Amino acid sequence: MLINGVAIIMLIGGAFFFLVGTIGLIRLPDAFTRMHATTKCDTLGAGMILVSLMINQGFHMISVKLFIILLFILVTNPTAAHIIAKAAYNSQHMPTDVDSSIKE
Repeated sequence: MLINGVAIIMLIGGAFFFLVGTIGLIRLPDAFTRMHATTKCDTLGAGMILVSLMINQGFHMISVKLFIILLFILVTNPTAAHIIAKAAYNSQHMPTDVDSSIKE
């Protein structure tokens, strides 16, 4: 029962971070801040959900596969964020002033 409770808490936490990342994607003003919100929250949300599934499954071959997926996400998400930020910077996309975007 304790294991299921921990798995449920991790699952709810992962869903919460996905929700926060989605709200950040919608509400933030430019590509840099949107990228920051989505990559951080998606990595943490996916990590929590995958750990929740591993806890719920127990030590099994499925848990090993979920761990490999988790490692893949932990490597590729920051790499993709770096490439997106570099492309935005090279295209002369400048960050907007947060105060001016709130006043609109």
